[in-house]
Amino acid sequence: MSLLERITIDPEVVHGRPAVRGTRMRVADVLSLLASGASEGEILEDYPYLSADDIKACLAYAAAQADHAVVIAS
Repeated sequence: MSLLERITIDPEVVHGRPAVRGTRMRVADVLSLLASGASEGEILEDYPYLSADDIKACLAYAAAQADHAVVIAS
């Protein structure tokens, strides 16, 4: 399974926001925890239903979202 397959978007789960597959943990929540200084180990301890690959998948998803084409209209 690729990392991005761990991220799902379902209108019935967290209002259609990207979340870790099989959970209600939003990608944005994982990214916020990392941005606030939480380590992978701390996140896994506090959220035992997540795996290290789930955290990596959230980072991969964010990187993919940030890497989009920029179109300059003239």
